Amino acid sequence: VTYRLFKLDSLERDCEDYGQAVIYKGTLSDCPSEFRLDHGHLFQTGKVESVCGNTFLMLKNSRYQKHFDFIGDFGRHYGIFPGCGTSNPFESLHQSRKIVEGSCC
Repeated sequence: VTYRLFKLDSLERDCEDYGQAVIYKGTLSDCPSEFRLDHGHLFQTGKVESVCGNTFLMLKNSRYQKHFDFIGDFGRHYGIFPGCGTSNPFESLHQSRKIVEGSCC
């Protein structure tokens, strides 16, 4: 079961790089100098921040839209966004312990 905070049908499975960026305006009353979207996304007021396509869409298609300036579009794809989520933390555990398919431990 997948739970999503943002109900957007167009979100991709992986964090894809389209060369997009956002600038936080500092207009949220509780966050004048920086805004934390989640554990991996901290936006400082006025600073251009590169973002993956999913983050771009989550900010642009939500209540946060008016608090950001958006740079770029989906016209060019550069591959997986660096340092952003394609690895499965259990994959290396599975390979290093040679866990047998179907085992419970």
